[in-house]
Amino acid sequence: MAKPKDGPDDGSGDMSVRDAGKKGGDTVRDRYGSTFYEEIGRKGGQVTRERHGAEFYESIGRKGGRVVKDKYGTGFYEQIGHKGGQKVKSLVAEAKKKRAETEREKGPSS
Repeated sequence: MAKPKDGPDDGSGDMSVRDAGKKGGDTVRDRYGSTFYEEIGRKGGQVTRERHGAEFYESIGRKGGRVVKDKYGTGFYEQIGHKGGQKVKSLVAEAKKKRAETEREKGPSS
């Protein structure tokens, strides 16, 4: 069995596992569209929920949260919460600005 290369495709006909995966993923996306991934992800999530129950998701969420807390500390959640809040604030301001511009373009209503 051939050993997978670590580097990019060098034109020799050999391809790294990463390059092969990307090429396959691009082919699937081009053939079926990007929504295909959403559909298979949703189906996979439903089957997992049916097999393992909602508690499974709660359990893996807690495990992941502990790993993140151990790696980055509790302040990390405060930072990402603040970033998310700032993003929402800017999106709301942008939407209000667009609404005001649209209303100005329409002119006064009768």
